[in-house]
Amino acid sequence: QVQLVESGGGLVQAGGSLSLSCAASGSIFRVNAMGWYRQAPGKQRELVAAITSGGSTTYADSVKGRFTVSRDNARNTVYLQMNSLKPEDTAVYYCKVSIVRGILEYDYWGQGTQVTVSS
Repeated sequence: QVQLVESGGGLVQAGGSLSLSCAASGSIFRVNAMGWYRQAPGKQRELVAAITSGGSTTYADSVKGRFTVSRDNARNTVYLQMNSLKPEDTAVYYCKVSIVRGILEYDYWGQGTQVTVSS
């Protein structure tokens, strides 16, 4: 079994900063891509940022220059540093981790954490 535990999030004023973390534990052979998605009310879940095992990153255009994704491979943990937050960043943020168990790769999702940015 694999568990993902998210932490961080909360309420912040526009222009402020928040950080999220997501730690994977359990039966893990290897962690491949790790990333963050978000879902605002009435909207589809969207990719925010992702990072490969080699450290290559991808960002949604809406967060480029403001958010930074990073990972600690020794701790199987992915982070999201969010700066210059805007009200439109308000959403539930989910981490997604691709984990190799045996010879197969599986995607796991965190429980979600609320980020609210007030104007």
